[in-house]
Parts: sequence; structure tokens; C-alpha cells
Amino acid sequence: MITIVDYDTGNLRSVENALRKLGAQYRLSSSAQEISVAEKILLPGVGEAATAMEKLRERSLAEVIRGATQPVLGICLGMQLLCSHSEEGDSECLGIFPNRVRRLTAAAGIKIPHMGWNRISSLKTKLMTGVAEGDYVYYVHSYAADINGFTIATTNHGTDFSGALGRDNFFGCQFHPEKSGGVGERIFSNFLKI
Repeated sequence: MITIVDYDTGNLRSVENALRKLGAQYRLSSSAQEISVAEKILLPGVGEAATAMEKLRERSLAEVIRGATQPVLGICLGMQLLCSHSEEGDSECLGIFPNRVRRLTAAAGIKIPHMGWNRISSLKTKLMTGVAEGDYVYYVHSYAADINGFTIATTNHGTDFSGALGRDNFFGCQFHPEKSGGVGERIFSNFLKI
């Protein structure tokens, strides 16, 4: 069963709907004990990094997530929290990925927040099985993780950034798989099989 971490950060219903559509069993929980014994952990998120990290710490969830040995998938802000640091609120995050999260830069033709459909490329790992180079996914964000050896998908919005990350049992998607149609369903389905 998948446990969706409930720490007051939005988009839970759309994630639940996507999992329900796939026939996946899940539960919402803010309990450190329940999350620590979950089969898989889903860390969604919409909001601001410093506040979200504070909520994880208040519920004693930061250490639970850091110490997880089961598959973990962070979505949007959830992926950013798996990184080492975010410029948003100058936040120290969970440090699973050594990536830094930086504010995207507006430029001619480049609006911030980055909102809408965009392509992913340079795909790696089993999370991306069956996803094609250049497939479109749905983004809503103003901050993004830099690219390094843990980047498993890239996207360009004025500059290249990590569209997805992977390290051991930890994965993250900056985009919203629950809003990304068939591509997002495929990614969720791949996560369910890990």
C-alpha cells in the first residue's frame, strides 16, 4: 500500500484521484509510525519550501523520510524537499539529493511561474520506462533543482533544470504526474512496480 504524506501542502486530492484510477491502494497519513512502515511513500507538495520543511519537522517526518528504505516519490515541492537546499526561504531540506533548488529566471518569452505543458528528455531509470524522449508533462513551479548525476529527466524553461531525480530508492518529479495524462499514469505505474 502507498502512504501519501499529509503535511498540509495541497494537491492531495489530485494525487488520490490518479492512484484510484490506476487501482492502487493508498492511505493518507501524517503519522511518523505509519509512514515509517509504509510499503511505498509518496511526498506530494504545493507551497513554499521553508514552511513545508517546518511542517515535516513538527510532525517528526523529516527523519522518517531521510531514513526510508522503501521506494519514495516526491512530487513538485515534494521533490524539492528531497534536495539539499532551496533558495525559497533559504531552506535546508532533506538532503537525499545533493542538488540545490534555485528560482527560475524570467527573460524575454520566459514567464515565471513556469506553468503548463513542457517536454522531458535525457530520460533514465526504471521510473521512466515507456516514457519517450520529448513527451510532454505538466508543470507549475517557480523554483527548480539544478542538474547533476542524479538527474533522470531534464526540461528547459529558459535554462535546463532537473525535471526528475533518482537515487537508490528515492525518486522525484518536478512536474505533476497526476496532471500529466497518459505519461503521468505511466510514471505512477512504474513507481508502483518498483
